[in-house]
Amino acid sequence: MHQAPHLPRIRECYPDLDINQLQLDADGLVNQVLIINNERVFRFPKDDQARAALRRETAVLKIVHRHVSMAVPHFDRIEEDFVSYPLIPGRALMYQDLFNFSGLELDRIAEQIAIFLQQLHGVPVVEVEAAGIGASISCHSSDDWQKLYQAVEQELFPVMPTHIRHWVEYWFSPYHENPSWMKNPRKVLVNGDLGPYHILYDDVHHTINGIIDFGTAGLGDPAVDFAVLLYNFGESFLKRIHHTYPLGEDVLDRARFWAGTVELQWALAGIRTRDCSWFLGHLGSARDIKPVGTPW
Repeated sequence: MHQAPHLPRIRECYPDLDINQLQLDADGLVNQVLIINNERVFRFPKDDQARAALRRETAVLKIVHRHVSMAVPHFDRIEEDFVSYPLIPGRALMYQDLFNFSGLELDRIAEQIAIFLQQLHGVPVVEVEAAGIGASISCHSSDDWQKLYQAVEQELFPVMPTHIRHWVEYWFSPYHENPSWMKNPRKVLVNGDLGPYHILYDDVHHTINGIIDFGTAGLGDPAVDFAVLLYNFGESFLKRIHHTYPLGEDVLDRARFWAGTVELQWALAGIRTRDCSWFLGHLGSARDIKPVGTPW
């Protein structure tokens, strides 16, 4: 335990903390995360960019606490080099879990997530802007989508089978027919990365205990939050969310398009960095995504 990173800093700031158990979470891309005694979380940003993101997340969470009933991290100690907060218990909600739930359990979990998103998306924009929180880093402009397609064409097409290239062309066809289609005039506060690893599930009570990590949060298209859920949990689960938080057809189709590009974005990152972990980041997701324009 004495070799764990940042442990001297934790002891310096918490001299009376009796450390009986220490867990190092190695999955974080931008933060090193230590969990002490299964009770308290410490997040240490890895670089200057991560430190700036953590300051931004701190501002986001102050607003979220005022508007959202779901448990989210409460940073009760904020230092220049780390933040700390009480652990929210639970484990990642996985796609395979959905097959073990009854219909009532699925509806209850979907309702919890829907209410969370309704409240998050309902935060007054003026309040977000007044806190100096700009656009979510998960947002994409029309130019971004065009650049993505060009990058896929130049960097991935040469190593893609023909039928996959045809699928990419098909998937981008609604955008190519109308480049303004992915523009959304309504901006809301979005999480931007509502994946399984950020939704904490309670095995005993079969409910969601909380949502963690608002590092990509900011103003953006609400479709991005639905896209992440769609990619990871499929359309049938998204329909259950729709019963509590109705998606307009335009939002649903933007979410579908967005979700269909996720693996292309990860593949580009993997090829550019020559790091195969980018290809492994989203194995096991639902992939239950219907074509744009398919009615429910």
